[in-house]
Amino acid sequence: MTKNDKQTYLERGLAAARRAARDLARCDDRTIRSVLDDLAQRAMADCDEILEANRSDLSRMPETDPKYDRLLLNPARLQAICDDLRSVGALPSPVGEVLERRTLENGLELSKVRVPMGVIAVIFESRPNVTFDVFALCLKTRNACVLKGSSDAHDTNRVVVRLMHAVLRDHGVNPDAVFLAPPEREWLPQILQAVGTIDLAIPRGSKGLIDFVRDNARIPVIETGAGIVHTYVDASADLDKARAIITNAKTRRVSVCNALDTLVIDRALLAELPALMQEMGDTHGVEVYADKDAFAALDGHYAGSLKHAREEHYGQEFLSLRMSIRTVSGLDEALEHIDHYSSRHSEAVVAEDPAVIDRFLAEVDAAAVYANTSTAFTDGGQFGMGAEIGISTQKLHARGPMALPELTSYKWVVRGSGQVRPPS
Repeated sequence: MTKNDKQTYLERGLAAARRAARDLARCDDRTIRSVLDDLAQRAMADCDEILEANRSDLSRMPETDPKYDRLLLNPARLQAICDDLRSVGALPSPVGEVLERRTLENGLELSKVRVPMGVIAVIFESRPNVTFDVFALCLKTRNACVLKGSSDAHDTNRVVVRLMHAVLRDHGVNPDAVFLAPPEREWLPQILQAVGTIDLAIPRGSKGLIDFVRDNARIPVIETGAGIVHTYVDASADLDKARAIITNAKTRRVSVCNALDTLVIDRALLAELPALMQEMGDTHGVEVYADKDAFAALDGHYAGSLKHAREEHYGQEFLSLRMSIRTVSGLDEALEHIDHYSSRHSEAVVAEDPAVIDRFLAEVDAAAVYANTSTAFTDGGQFGMGAEIGISTQKLHARGPMALPELTSYKWVVRGSGQVRPPS
C-alpha cells in the first residue's frame, strides 16, 4: 500500500473499531465463548499456515537478537496459546457485575456497574501470542481492540487477524472488533492521539517503546514497564531452595520480562555461591557479571563466562543468558540496592527467617513480590486469569498482571420514579 492508502486504511479501521465497540455491547457471553473455542480449534487446524508466516518473520531477525525467542512460534507454543483462549472463554465475564448498590432517601436506586472500556489499543513488538491474548481478553470484556504490532511479527499477525475476522463473521459478530494497524512506527502517533476514538492505550515492549507511548499519548495510558528483576538470597536461606529458584528464574525462558536479572546475595553465603551457580554455568552457560567479592568467590569455580560487573550491569533487563551478581551485608543493603535499581515489576527473597520475609514483602515496592519461589510466576495465566494483556508497573487503576477486570471501568446506573431535584 502507498502511504496515502495506509492513512485511509488506518482512519477507516479506527472509526470501524469505534462502531464495533457499540455492537459488542449486545454480544452475549455464550457467543463470545464459542468464538474463542472456535478460534482455538481453527488456529491448530491452520497451524502450518501460521508457523509458515512466523518463519517468514523470523527470517528477517538474527537468532542472536533477544527478541528472536519472543517472536518464535512452534506447535507447542501455539497449543499453549489455544489453551489460553479456551481458558479465557470459560472464565466469567466481569461486565455487568454490580460493584455497589444502594437506595437514597428520595427513592433513587443507584448501582455501580462494570462496563467495557470501549476501544483499547495495544502497542507491542515481537510477541505474536500478544495478538491472541489481547483479542481474547478484549472480546470477553466486550472491548474492541486495535493491535499495533511491529514489523518484526507482521506476517504472523496478518495471518492470525485474518483468521480472527473469519471466526467473528461465522458467529455473527462484527469483525471490526479487532483491527490490525500498519506496523510502521510512523503511524503510532496517530493512534496515540485518537482522542474520542480510542479509550485506552497499553504499550508492551522495550523501555524505549513504553517511554515513547507515555510521552506522546493524548489518550489514557497504562504502562507495562520493563522487568528488571532481582532475587535476594538471605543468610538464612535454604540453599537447595535457593539454587532451584534462581536457576528457574533465570533460565526457564530468558526473553520474558519476569526472568532474573540480578542475584543479590548475602556476604555470609559467598562460600556457597559456586554451588548455587553450578547449574547456571554447567548446564546453561549463563554469562555472569559479578562484583568484586562475588567474582573472587566464583573465580576458578564457575564453568560459564565470568566478568567483572560495571555500573551498567545493574538496573539492566538482559533478556538473554546473562545476569549480574551484587554482594550485600544483610537485608538493609539488599533493600537499598533493589529500591535503587528496580523497575517495580517482580522481586523475590529466599529466606527461612520469618522477620526477613515479612520485611521484604512489606517494604519492596513492586507489582509482584515473592518469598521462596521463582519470579517466573508473574503471569496472568499462572495467576489464574486465563491470560494477560500486560503487567502494569504503575499504581493507578491496575498493577501487576492485567486481565479481565482491569479492562473494565464502571458507570453509575440510576433508576427513579419521577424524582426531580429541588432548587438549592
